[in-house]
Amino acid sequence: MKKIMNKLFALLLLGMITSGMAQEEKKKEAEKALKNSMNLTWEANKELSEDEFIEAEADYRRAISKSRENAIAPYNLGTAYYKKESLEEAFGRFKQAGEVAGAKAEKHKAFHNMGNVFMKNEDYEKAVEAYKEALRNNPEDEETRYNLALAKALAEQQKNQDKDGDKDEESKEDEDSENKGKKEQEDQQQDNKEKDGGDQEKEDNKEGEGEEKKEQPKQGEKPEDKKQPKPNQLSPQQIKSLLEAMQNEENKVQEKMNEKKVKGPKSKNAKDW
Repeated sequence: MKKIMNKLFALLLLGMITSGMAQEEKKKEAEKALKNSMNLTWEANKELSEDEFIEAEADYRRAISKSRENAIAPYNLGTAYYKKESLEEAFGRFKQAGEVAGAKAEKHKAFHNMGNVFMKNEDYEKAVEAYKEALRNNPEDEETRYNLALAKALAEQQKNQDKDGDKDEESKEDEDSENKGKKEQEDQQQDNKEKDGGDQEKEDNKEGEGEEKKEQPKQGEKPEDKKQPKPNQLSPQQIKSLLEAMQNEENKVQEKMNEKKVKGPKSKNAKDW
């Protein structure tokens, strides 16, 4: 049992020694990588000072890939981008520097410059938050404090302008809605006028058609004479018939009178046979 315990202890001790050696080895490798990264950063700084931006950018990227503990390389690369107005790339590098930075001074610089990028983009509320974070890491920096006050003032001004813009937009919408209502009302009135005019025209046409129907004779009938006799007035045909009747009566009377003249009065002496 004692032998087994001794073996277990020896194995545990060996594991601790091996782990410690591995950690030491990793530490040495990290220190070596950081050293190489810093050397590349120094080269990039030199190239950037000589206006060799492309070479400097490449060395900064190599330095960043060598060690995540190097906060200076992404910060300096971000500054180079910022000077060239490549704000999106600059912000990404400043953010990276703030994440890997161990010292408060490095974090302060990273968040201060992130605030500057937000100011350039007129995103003042985010700039306020970035400057606040920078001051948490260095409350004594007067430049950051001034930028924070300026960002607050601009954010408030921007907020008021947005409110005024919303009011103007609402007023415009109300005006458009009112004009639309008036237009619809005018269109409705015009439609009603046209409808009334059309109905009146239909009614007039209907009345005219009725009159025409009254005036037109039915099929097979002769048109009536416009010069119809008034009530109690004889028509020419009736007058002609009456004249003929009167003439006939007169002829009859004349015939009777003629018969009397021919016969004469009866004689008193008549011959006997």
